[in-house]
Amino acid sequence: MGAADVIPGVSGGTIAFMTGIYEELITSIKSIDFSALKTLLKGEIASFWKQINGNFLAAVFSGVLLSIFTLARLMQYLLVYHPIPLWSFFMGLIAASAIFILREIDKWSLPHILSLVTGVAIAGMICLVSPSETTDAWWFIFVSGAIAICAMILPGISGSFMLLLMGKYAFMMNAIKEFNIPVMLVFIAGAVIGLISFSHFLSWLLKKHYKMTIALLAGFMIGSLIKVWPWKIPSDRFEGIDYPSLPSQFETLTNTSPQLLSAIIFTIIGLSIVFAIEFISKAMKK
Repeated sequence: MGAADVIPGVSGGTIAFMTGIYEELITSIKSIDFSALKTLLKGEIASFWKQINGNFLAAVFSGVLLSIFTLARLMQYLLVYHPIPLWSFFMGLIAASAIFILREIDKWSLPHILSLVTGVAIAGMICLVSPSETTDAWWFIFVSGAIAICAMILPGISGSFMLLLMGKYAFMMNAIKEFNIPVMLVFIAGAVIGLISFSHFLSWLLKKHYKMTIALLAGFMIGSLIKVWPWKIPSDRFEGIDYPSLPSQFETLTNTSPQLLSAIIFTIIGLSIVFAIEFISKAMKK
């Protein structure tokens, strides 16, 4: 899950969904409520730990944090020196994840189709109009943490992709790389509050409108392919906004090699990884 959350491709929620721990994850997070806090304040630490399924949450989130701190420096390097292969890899991950999520809908209806189209339209619009840079004020970092962590537990939306949309992906990767403690603490505070509050709403949504929610999430992923398209050119009219282009157009306008073969190879690798994870998780269940 941590490895997935560092890269704007497969969401941590998708990994949890594939490996069969998703329902336990949501239930455990949801259990961190006022009742659990009262138990903790009474000094009944063992009861509190058992009530929130502490061993499970500690195992999951220690793994998440380990991967984030391990891979942040690598992602920072690749974004600067090998952007086209990296974005191609992200594109493969997202496309395969969307396919995986859509397979959950065995019988399509008009509401499901409308949810999918709505998700594609919203994500596409956000990708085309959102600037690549936003304020570095602490309140926005707090909000970014809350939104990113909510996306992390959704099967279909990558938390790192949401940071990418909000212009805070490279910023946070750099903060982790340089161990910027104040920025990290503000981000974590937003993440904790967002995670606990959002888990209740998500649990209700998936219970009452499971297939429509899944279709919407898959639509977000398909629409988000615009953002991770490897060949982007800066807008002449709006500073900080890049638009997708054909590889030939990219080469002409930027005088840079489109690295087409590398892009194809890394897209296939991204696709393969998701289906390999699915295959392994099914084998483990058997």
